[in-house]
Amino acid sequence: MLEATEFFADTADADQRSGVIDDALRSLRIGGSLLLRETYAPPWSIAIPDAERLGTLLGVNSGVRVVAFHLVEFGHCAIKPEGAHEVLLTAGETVVCFGGDAHRLSQGGSSRTQSIETLLGGGRNLRRPDAAGRSAGASLLCGVFLLHHTELNPLFAALPPLMHATLSRPGELHNLAGVARLMAEEIDRKSLGGGYVVERLLEVLCAEAVRAHIEAVPRQETSWFRGIKDPVVGRAIASIHLRPGEDWSVQRLAGDVAMSPSRFAARFSEAVGDSPMAYLAKWRMSLACRQLATTRQSIDQIAASVGYESQAAFSRAFKKHVGVSPAAWRTRERR
Repeated sequence: MLEATEFFADTADADQRSGVIDDALRSLRIGGSLLLRETYAPPWSIAIPDAERLGTLLGVNSGVRVVAFHLVEFGHCAIKPEGAHEVLLTAGETVVCFGGDAHRLSQGGSSRTQSIETLLGGGRNLRRPDAAGRSAGASLLCGVFLLHHTELNPLFAALPPLMHATLSRPGELHNLAGVARLMAEEIDRKSLGGGYVVERLLEVLCAEAVRAHIEAVPRQETSWFRGIKDPVVGRAIASIHLRPGEDWSVQRLAGDVAMSPSRFAARFSEAVGDSPMAYLAKWRMSLACRQLATTRQSIDQIAASVGYESQAAFSRAFKKHVGVSPAAWRTRERR
């Protein structure tokens, strides 16, 4: 029976499981901004603050997650997050700092470190190479992705603090290299409306980086991505996302994938790292956060839409997961 179930889920529900990823990406309402595109001659060093400080520097609302990214167009450099090991980057490689830690980019030996604040404020690049030294330097394209409603979003929670991707590695699920090339060409073209196009391409670049990571996640690694790939667990997750307001139970979810409740619950927890009911609760609260921030629905209506029979029960669950009442959270977000 298990083999038949896996075959059925893998063929008939692939689109549904892909829709789960679409839903999680869409709920983040990805935006982006290009900060720097510059060439540096070694030795050089640039300090980038943590996500909170970077958000303040850019004037971003406190509810928006600021995620720095860096793409090496040619040459090489190193990135050193606070409290973590240094990672070497070569041409065609990118890093996305989902963890939000302060970090330093550098090449060569000791050098005066320039802050990103100084450079964004119009400060001069102290290490711009001359024609002779250009080949020894590194060219960087740096910016930020702006993510909304990251609270309890399972996709965001599963992302590594520092995502390292290679543009030259083709994949079936992503076109990271193609998007990066289009963005570089649009920047060079400097045509009318180019800024708008680059902003849209930044959104796609973030999504493609995530898809590249999904493709590279080891099958044995416990994560939401492993759960999505699992034909049984992925089908259950798709059902939860498709109909979050239904009266779900472990028994009902297990019945949908033709497994015993105990085996299904064990398989789900092993793959995702959460029990089916814990995952359901978190996703419902993620949806509720989005609706509270973006709609005028009453709290009663939102509670019903995510599967709660009473506002009181919904409010208790919301405060447990988010830390404040739904009304207080809505007021804070709107402010």
